[in-house]
Amino acid sequence: MSFDLRIRPLLVLFAMLLVFVLAAPARAVIVRGVVTDPLGAAVTGAQVRLIQGTQAIAIGVSGVDGSYEIRSTAQGRFILLTAATTFAPNISRDFYGGRIDVVTRNVVLEAASVTEQVTVTATGISTPIQQASAAVTLIPMSDLATQVGIVNDLRQSPGNVVVQTGQYGGVASLFVRGGGSDANKVLIDGIAVEDPGGQFDYGTVSTTGLSGLELYRGPNSALYGSDAAASVVSLTTPRGSSLRPVLNYSGDAGNFRTYRNEAALSGAHAKLDYYTAFSRFDTSNSLARDQFHVATSVANIGYNLTTNTQARFTLRYGNSATGLPNAYGFYGIAASGKQSDQDLYSGLTIENLAAGKWHNLARYGIVRKREQVRQFTPVGEPVTSEFDGVSYTTYYGNTVTIRGANGYSATGRAAFFSPQEDAVSNRDEFYYQSDYAFPHRITALFGFRYEDERGRFVDPAVFEDEKIDRPNFQYTLQLQGDIKNRVFYSLGGAVEKNHLYGIAGTPRIGLAYVPVRPGLRRFRGTRLRASFATGVQEPSLASEFSSLYTELQQSGNQAAIDAYRVTPISEERSRTWDLGVDQNILGQKLILKAGYFHNEFSHQIEVVDSTSLTKYFGIPPSIANQLFGAALNSLAFRAQGMELEVQYRPFTHLFVRGGYTYLAPIVLQSFASDAVAANNGTPTTNPNIPGIAIGALSPLVGSRPFRRPPEAGFFAVQYTRARFSAAFKGALASRSDDSTFQLYNDFNGGNTLLLPNRNLDSGYAKLDINALYTLTGHITAYTQLDNLLSLQHIGPIGYPSLPFTIRTGLKIRFGGD
Repeated sequence: MSFDLRIRPLLVLFAMLLVFVLAAPARAVIVRGVVTDPLGAAVTGAQVRLIQGTQAIAIGVSGVDGSYEIRSTAQGRFILLTAATTFAPNISRDFYGGRIDVVTRNVVLEAASVTEQVTVTATGISTPIQQASAAVTLIPMSDLATQVGIVNDLRQSPGNVVVQTGQYGGVASLFVRGGGSDANKVLIDGIAVEDPGGQFDYGTVSTTGLSGLELYRGPNSALYGSDAAASVVSLTTPRGSSLRPVLNYSGDAGNFRTYRNEAALSGAHAKLDYYTAFSRFDTSNSLARDQFHVATSVANIGYNLTTNTQARFTLRYGNSATGLPNAYGFYGIAASGKQSDQDLYSGLTIENLAAGKWHNLARYGIVRKREQVRQFTPVGEPVTSEFDGVSYTTYYGNTVTIRGANGYSATGRAAFFSPQEDAVSNRDEFYYQSDYAFPHRITALFGFRYEDERGRFVDPAVFEDEKIDRPNFQYTLQLQGDIKNRVFYSLGGAVEKNHLYGIAGTPRIGLAYVPVRPGLRRFRGTRLRASFATGVQEPSLASEFSSLYTELQQSGNQAAIDAYRVTPISEERSRTWDLGVDQNILGQKLILKAGYFHNEFSHQIEVVDSTSLTKYFGIPPSIANQLFGAALNSLAFRAQGMELEVQYRPFTHLFVRGGYTYLAPIVLQSFASDAVAANNGTPTTNPNIPGIAIGALSPLVGSRPFRRPPEAGFFAVQYTRARFSAAFKGALASRSDDSTFQLYNDFNGGNTLLLPNRNLDSGYAKLDINALYTLTGHITAYTQLDNLLSLQHIGPIGYPSLPFTIRTGLKIRFGGD
């Protein structure tokens, strides 16, 4: 009895400790979420494996509502491997989890015949592309593996036309659905990187440190503010994921004294992930004095402050220099000049996801861009003339014959245009976004954006030194959701307060409907989509500096301002609506996409030449002759058309893709035509080609805007095996309208070097091949062959294209898992 009395308190104490231990919180990471198909329907019975390193340490199965939960006593970095019948396996992005953390990771499974496709630019929220109401093209990282830059792959999308003035390093411009080359918002890791006014040179962007491209076709100023008047182009930097550091090196060489070297170091440890890369590309091109080089540095470093809060720093710096041979086809001799660019884009982002529903993001970004244009020893024949007691020396090229694709030609000597200028473009940006997923699959988004844009332009030839500062604000509201996984909608708008043009509103509405859900049988899968949006675009710094209103004010000509109702330079506007259908034909192996778009671009900026400044606005010749021209909002045009795209995967290793765009643009208003009316109906003409009106600097009413071919297309045939992959790609375009821009620029100061605009630029079929072969587990050989037909007229008239090129090299991997 005494023994029982002594041990009883111990048993009670042990029982209390046991209850306490069992009741204490389990020291385990909990990963939970929902598994759905691309339309948001729950996937039942999906196996979700929690992977750490190369081992599966826990497994969960999704229930009838698609939800799953996994627990593990391990901590560190994980990925999820999810598999379900009739779906392709899904490998998630890696993430960090501690022993007492709760991590939310939703999974979207795609059909076995396609890869996961998610868009962010369409709504600002990661959304399966099947739920998007807009036209979006995704270019994966694998397509960039052998490329130097992104110009070739920008052509691999319906609605896109890329025009490059020259060879490697020449200015490359993007025209989307007939919009202007400066009507595209360009993002790198969420930071706006285009110049104020939308100008951006794609020709100097290296593929180093790019995980892919996302191309959104259509205005989206509701989310991204000014400059998103025709499209949004989003570039992203890879993130490190290997638990052991991995160093990737690639090096290649080719004709025209071309070589490239690249090194990238990446990895992840505990709460930290890192990626950094550097590359340099050099080439002499095929023209004299046209050497080009670009050095690119990239960094992407992320750190988990908590499991669901992450800080991320990104940086991209490009330092390039290129020769300026000018339009060789107009002069017959290469000019001696150089353009240097130093472009820095960087940002710090803090992102949090609370309870898997409330997402908050704050980002501070900076853009620092410098450009210097220098002319060295003048080339050509010097001719000295005197005006108002001042002597001027003009240099003329050789006698050449300029031949247009329309059959017209002109022979003569053109005066060189040789600018000497410095330009600075800076932007500081703060963006805050808060979105919350309500019950019944409804998500609301609020955004606030502040920009401080600063610029400077120096042209010593005309003693010009202009500075500008534009603080801008924008507020965004958006609502998106779905009804029974069949109807998907997004509606929202923004109010922007721009320092230059004041307040502007930009609504956007999108709707997608799936009457037939995707399946394995023929014609199972139909998606209809429609959208309406408006866009706004601020004038460039150069346009503001040289606006007609400013020039008239500075010359003291208030009478011309009143007589012609000249107003300060203002925003350019766009409006679009489009319809589309995506139809699965052979299950999801063969997909046809078709769409119609109708765009209107108003208050567009065009340039009035110096002679017209004197003739129509009374600016004294002593002032007008020092100006290239003056800018005003006088151009308007409409662009409508159709897009077709086909994707076909007949078997696992072969993927075929192609597209076609028909564009019917027409100019509705232009200063060039207004000047004809003001000049008693006498248009600008070439005296050697009488009777044909020519838009020398901008298109005439009733014609097509410059450099927008009415027909364009692309195709890609990709073959992939375990050790070998190859691709045959093509970009095609019909003839397009353009100008030689040789207004009063022949040897006698006349217009004999102007040619009719219609179909002036050549059509082309640019064909490329690339291949990769894995020699060992760490070494891969590759080659890239561009312009197989060695076409010389892929660019605009006067600018010879780079002929056939070949590059061959090795990729070597050190370390890694």
